[in-house]
Amino acid sequence: MEDFLDLSLLVKQLALALGIAMLGGNLYAVYKHRKGDKPKGEEGEFRPGRAAWLISVGLLISIWGAVSLFA
Repeated sequence: MEDFLDLSLLVKQLALALGIAMLGGNLYAVYKHRKGDKPKGEEGEFRPGRAAWLISVGLLISIWGAVSLFA
């Protein structure tokens, strides 16, 4: 039961999940932009610099979560 409620394990899993979500979501946004699709009802332009920054942060958090989880 202690392994199920281990807080340090939960934080590592949350870091990995957050990193993967940031990475996947921004890669999907770049993919949709290259196809020419825009979200319905949204104004504004696509900012590739912001997407690249968030992809790199998501990759860093994913690596950090995976290393700390599996090390």
